[in-house]
Amino acid sequence: MAGSAIQVRGVSKRYRLGAGPYLTLRETLAGLVRRGRGDPGGEVWALRDVDLDVDGGEVLGVVGLNGAGKSTLLRILARITEPTAGLSRTRGRVGALLEVGTGFHPELTGRENVYLNGAILGMKRREIQRRFEEIVAFAGVERFLDTPLKRYSSGMYLRLAFAVAAHVDPDIVIVDEVLAVGDVQFREKCMGRMSQLGREGRTVVFVSHDLGAVTRLCPRTIWLEQGRVREDGPSAGVIERYIEAAAPRASRVEFEPQPDRRVEVLAVAVTDARGRPLEAPRRDMEVSLSAEFLVREPGPPLDLAFVVQDRLGRRLLDEDWGVDTGDELVVHDAPAMYEARLTIPPVLPAGEYVVVFWIGNDYDTYFHREALSFRLLPLPDDPQWAVERDRAVQPATTWTVTSLDVAPRRAGGER
Repeated sequence: MAGSAIQVRGVSKRYRLGAGPYLTLRETLAGLVRRGRGDPGGEVWALRDVDLDVDGGEVLGVVGLNGAGKSTLLRILARITEPTAGLSRTRGRVGALLEVGTGFHPELTGRENVYLNGAILGMKRREIQRRFEEIVAFAGVERFLDTPLKRYSSGMYLRLAFAVAAHVDPDIVIVDEVLAVGDVQFREKCMGRMSQLGREGRTVVFVSHDLGAVTRLCPRTIWLEQGRVREDGPSAGVIERYIEAAAPRASRVEFEPQPDRRVEVLAVAVTDARGRPLEAPRRDMEVSLSAEFLVREPGPPLDLAFVVQDRLGRRLLDEDWGVDTGDELVVHDAPAMYEARLTIPPVLPAGEYVVVFWIGNDYDTYFHREALSFRLLPLPDDPQWAVERDRAVQPATTWTVTSLDVAPRRAGGER
């Protein structure tokens, strides 16, 4: 597809706080009275004056903190919502995966939902029939095709939703953070599919907190901050500067209160085994990552995870409490305070690291962001050439080189 596949000019999006899609007559009249008095009624601008061009066949990454406007931009590109001001144009069919199971009906079977979702995405019945086996094989849900979707796990939902969106022969593929729900193998499968779409000349717009995946997949990245494009350029440089700004270097970071959330993360810290903040940890020390959070009310069980990335966004550690322990946090009495702690043995080399914390479940993500960064110092006797070696881990190792009393073989096999 020659030329620009996506053109965005001066796009802004405003939301009124507390206003739902449908208002009663009383609420409408109250809003008119407030505006007549000059009271805006509480507004938030999710996007402000965004300009963007994406060429056909380009793979674009989008990064930014929660609330930066990433999902709003994708919804506008997918024509799910209209901008308050400005213009957004796309050329060709758009395959969008913005939320797990969007466009699916829980009472219908997997088979029926493939046809339903394909039709919503603009596929004709003949197209769906032609791609059906490929979609099902990619999703890996053959055994459950005739099972109602309400009995699927969130992972099965995700696999089927992505498979349909990625096989509608879209000119433009828009993918939000939903890939974080999938397992590692499926995430890699999705990355391969998106890379393939890029090689085929399709346009891909990809939002993720997995900055290493953005770097690998996307030659170009835009960084959104408070609804505006702060930076647009080659991914490696944009992501490195984003990490520097988004994850302050500190042994402990406290977050703004969120009194309306069921789960509120209060602080994330880098500590020693006793919970004392580590101001200058060395590479030979155990390092603990801790998160303090408040659960205000009972609800579905919770899971949580820590990810450690390097300064280029490469994922070095990805530890999920629920997966690793087979347990989950069930809250019966609330409100209640908790502290989660992950202890890492001395395996990382000296360098700069970013800590990402996530807490949520199959239904909600309550917190997912680059929380802080920290520096591991080298040992006093580490030579400079050892410090500068590019390696992911540096555990304590021992070399042995032993002379074996064996004569070398001669040509022809004689000794």
